[in-house]
Amino acid sequence: MSDYRRAFVPGGCWFFTVNLLDRRKALLIDQIGILREAVAATRQSSPFAINAFVVLPEHLHAVWTLPPGDSGFSMRWRLIKTRFAKALPSTERLSAVRAARNERGIWQRRFWEHLILDEADYARHVAYCYYNPVKHGHVSRVCDWPYSSFHRDVRAGLFPEDWGGDSNVVGDFGERE
Repeated sequence: MSDYRRAFVPGGCWFFTVNLLDRRKALLIDQIGILREAVAATRQSSPFAINAFVVLPEHLHAVWTLPPGDSGFSMRWRLIKTRFAKALPSTERLSAVRAARNERGIWQRRFWEHLILDEADYARHVAYCYYNPVKHGHVSRVCDWPYSSFHRDVRAGLFPEDWGGDSNVVGDFGERE
């Protein structure tokens, strides 16, 4: 069995990337209501602050801060993934290993996490979350992606609505002859 090293800092702040098993599906935005309910139920039973959250069709990014004395981010992701999976009908194909383990074939087993080191690291990771739908070509402006806490942060005055610019800017750019 692999020995994964994770930083467990009580009350810490982390950046996460969580992926669907089948990256060709748009399940997360197709079932955004179920995902929102899974996150809300988990926050009810095991509180945490959502500093940033963006949901793309097949993966999501988040920045969370846990309560003082608490380092259980893995348990929270397990609860979110389980609640989401249980709310969906079992239609996905299962590998022999997943079937033997009585697992669903929805999520990748693991996730990526990064302990936020300082304010600059925090700002970079929040910006990464919010710009990700543009990076992947889903929209040309950050404000046009509906599945993001960016809109909450705009309402709170933390970002201007036009933050991130417009990726469809046209014009004569580059070196001149």
